[in-house]
Amino acid sequence: MVPESTSPGVLLGNSTQKALTLLDEFKKFAFKGNVVDLAVGVIIGGAFGRIIDSLVKQVIMPLISVIMPSEQGYADWKWTLRGTDIPYGQFLAEIVNFLIIALVLYIFIVKFLGWAMRARTQEAVAAPPALTKDQALLTEIRDLMKAQA
Repeated sequence: MVPESTSPGVLLGNSTQKALTLLDEFKKFAFKGNVVDLAVGVIIGGAFGRIIDSLVKQVIMPLISVIMPSEQGYADWKWTLRGTDIPYGQFLAEIVNFLIIALVLYIFIVKFLGWAMRARTQEAVAAPPALTKDQALLTEIRDLMKAQA
């Protein structure tokens, strides 16, 4: 039987208690809403990056290859300088990929979220809170006193 006055640190050992405290702190940190939201955002961002990469490599760059024909498409675009090949086709695809992602992020973060924040601010300014009964009575008293003066 364990005496009631004994602390858990004495029973478990100081290092075990520290480990349990660390585990509890980690649980509090890892399962906060912000951390979970961030993890979801990273996962969705990675999937979005793969979609954009596929769009660039399978749709946009082949369409550009129609304008600038070569035997095997943009992947074979290269300059030859003194017998050395300098491939630039894949680099161009990565630039287009980056520009599309940057454009989408700009539209979402700057335009959409900016619009949403302005709308929320306008709602807060446009609709002042209704007066409580006490405030309404005090306003009425103030107006009556102004009328008497």
